Amino acid sequence: MTQILILIGIIVVGVGIDQLTKALVVAFMQVGDSIPLIPGFLHLTFVENDGMAFGLADDSVGRVIFMVVSTIAIIGIGVYLFRFCKERMLLKVGLAMIISGGIGNMIDRIFRYNVVDMIDFCGIWKYVFNVADAFVCVGAGVVVLALILDIIKDKKNKKSSPSEENNDGNNSK
Repeated sequence: MTQILILIGIIVVGVGIDQLTKALVVAFMQVGDSIPLIPGFLHLTFVENDGMAFGLADDSVGRVIFMVVSTIAIIGIGVYLFRFCKERMLLKVGLAMIISGGIGNMIDRIFRYNVVDMIDFCGIWKYVFNVADAFVCVGAGVVVLALILDIIKDKKNKKSSPSEENNDGNNSK
């Protein structure tokens, strides 16, 4: 039960932080405004993104398809996380972060018709993103890390526990 509360907390806090940052940007900035936090590297830049990730599929058909696919993915990951996932907590945290980011951006798509982006690492790349995007990306990284750690653990367990063939050199069944 404690794990479930932690995972729900990650989702709720992630959505809350995402929506709060977006509300502050909308309230205090105009679209196109950019405030240098670290000049030439990190800016707070208000961009409205009516497409999917990084401005892809910015037409209405692409938007609808992306919303349907996103909704199915959020529900599917949620069902897997809370119903079937017996894995370690690290994998669960990563999945909860992905759900959180997906919900945060879906709220924008439903109620604003576009997604508010504001984090601009202008010294690294040209894309502007938001807290929800960061949750999805970091969550995906955590999931990959959890899966790699599971593979390493499985390989160590196979090496440390000899098979029946190696115990006595006999292949008896």
